[in-house]
Amino acid sequence: MKRFTLIVTFLVLTLIVPNPVPAQNRYIVRSTGGLSSVLNLCNLLHCQVQGSLDGPVGQNFLVTSTNNLLVNLVNGTLTLVESLLGIVSVEADHLLPIPHAPLPSIPSGLYDTAPVNYYGAIVWHGYAAQPAGQIIRLQDAQNGFRISGTGVVAVIDTGVDVNHPVLQAVLLPGYDFTRNQPGASEWLDVNGYQNGFTDTNSQDQQPGYVQQSTAAVLDQSTAAVLDTPDYAAFGHGTMTSGLVHLVAPKAQILPLKAFSSNGTGYLSNIVAALYYAVQHHANVVNMSFDLTSNSPSLTQAVSYANKAGVVLVAAAGNESTSAPVYPAALNNYVVGIASTTNWDSRSSFSNYGSVDVLIAAPGENAISTYPGGTYASASGTSFSSPLVAGTVALMLSARSSLNQSQAASALSHAIHLTPDLNHGRLDIYQAVSAWVNSSGSSSGSGTCLLFCR
Repeated sequence: MKRFTLIVTFLVLTLIVPNPVPAQNRYIVRSTGGLSSVLNLCNLLHCQVQGSLDGPVGQNFLVTSTNNLLVNLVNGTLTLVESLLGIVSVEADHLLPIPHAPLPSIPSGLYDTAPVNYYGAIVWHGYAAQPAGQIIRLQDAQNGFRISGTGVVAVIDTGVDVNHPVLQAVLLPGYDFTRNQPGASEWLDVNGYQNGFTDTNSQDQQPGYVQQSTAAVLDQSTAAVLDTPDYAAFGHGTMTSGLVHLVAPKAQILPLKAFSSNGTGYLSNIVAALYYAVQHHANVVNMSFDLTSNSPSLTQAVSYANKAGVVLVAAAGNESTSAPVYPAALNNYVVGIASTTNWDSRSSFSNYGSVDVLIAAPGENAISTYPGGTYASASGTSFSSPLVAGTVALMLSARSSLNQSQAASALSHAIHLTPDLNHGRLDIYQAVSAWVNSSGSSSGSGTCLLFCR
């Protein structure tokens, strides 16, 4: 009788266990024939169109499939049928990581919590007066040209703390491509903290490591929650946004969440974010990530942004190599940024060479805003790049209608260090001066008032 009971139990369990869901293969399909041609392709190859990646452009689509019928089309030769349908390319979608660099020590600026007024917001002195700002002559440029940034800087990253008191006034609504919904809150990734929190006692707490690459001023219980691989990149987007704001405090920031808190994001979300940025009137886009191989769909999106007059700035990567990484290596269309120390040498982790790098900017022990209304420190080319993106917004407030080639030319007026950093380390005053004094008329706000050469 016992044996019969066991057999019946086994049969019942077998019946109620669901069949495994087939793995979804993801593809980016580009077509000159629009949605109808991609639907026809999927009717032939049994795939599903998940949606458009480029809005009204109507040429780039995310497609999923549980079979491998599209694999042969990836980076391969299209058949006559696909060509007749208007299919231009099929590219495998994949996850890519946000690069991290270790943080060997906690900078003294995280202990400098004295409140100061910074363009209408109360911030910590350690943030406003950090060494990077002095090295790149931020105040010289802001005061000398009476500029504080203008326009819209899109930040493609992990999202942002939408309630951070330093950023709240300049944040636009943004979009979450990881969930396909409006808004770009980083807190939605954290279990139990979907609505975030504001640490009102952060000035009374000591900074400590949250991850190997990040130190933050948080209470111990919150730090313990975040100290797992699921949250390895939590705060990254709030930090990059905070550095844009440091340089260009009056520029608006458009947060575009293409990465999850674990530091990975789909290529398709990045492509969609680029199109979204252009179509929502961004003047500058910061991209603190890199791919080790070129992507046709990303290149197409970059070209689209350039033609619309949007200036693109990207991190050169933290692999300590001169091998090309993308989008920084698309150097006719993107300004690639390496990292320097606070002593004007190349950071040991930073990529280098003219393929990836136009100029460098300080990227070690950066101090920036962090979720919870507090501050954190991290290192990497991820934090060099937003200093340059903010500089472009400053240049726009000195003189409008700046495009990619004009921005690159002005930024190239830098402090020469070593050949592997190409034109050298960012000098904001020189960059703005070069832009103001280039050919063509400039607005009155661009007149040199102080430190003129």
